[in-house]
Amino acid sequence: MPLFESSLGVIGLWALIGYLLGSVPFGVLITRFLGLGNLREIGSGNIGATNVLRTGNKKAAAATLVLDGGKGALAVLLARAFVPEDAVQIAALAAFVGHCFPIWLGFRGGKGVATFLGILLALWWPLGLTACATWLVVAAVFRYSSLAALMAAGLAPVWAILMGYGVASLLCVALAVLIYLRHSANIARLRAGTESRIGSKG
Repeated sequence: MPLFESSLGVIGLWALIGYLLGSVPFGVLITRFLGLGNLREIGSGNIGATNVLRTGNKKAAAATLVLDGGKGALAVLLARAFVPEDAVQIAALAAFVGHCFPIWLGFRGGKGVATFLGILLALWWPLGLTACATWLVVAAVFRYSSLAALMAAGLAPVWAILMGYGVASLLCVALAVLIYLRHSANIARLRAGTESRIGSKG
């Protein structure tokens, strides 16, 4: 964790900015705009790219993935342009929380994987690329988006330490814990062998 240099007022302001950026529900907006239906009533009801893919529209899913990652990255890059690293990491964490608990959807949001990857790419791009590679390898081998997310998040603190980004480790742990909590139902289905695979419309 970086040294605390910013005042509580500055940290609070960037926490709010990060939260509002993270809370934009791109999956819901894109599916509505394209007339693909109510995303809450499709598949798992999640607002992320994996569930958007269940509409059968790969371009909509790709756009959701990029925009959900982008809002996390934007929170980091905006904060980094104006404030020290402690407030940057708070803005990053708040953007993630905003995606998971958006005010616009009654605090019922997504699971934060794309936002998590966008945050890491913007904060420390080598670490972000390693987390993305972890997701891709696990997803390609096992065809479970949830398992890929859990592995990418769980290994992120390990990669941070091994790659010399000790300052990132605490944030990575916090994000990983939240991702595991948001995936509790997926973990239960993985253990039961009933989890949907990537590309499934169920």
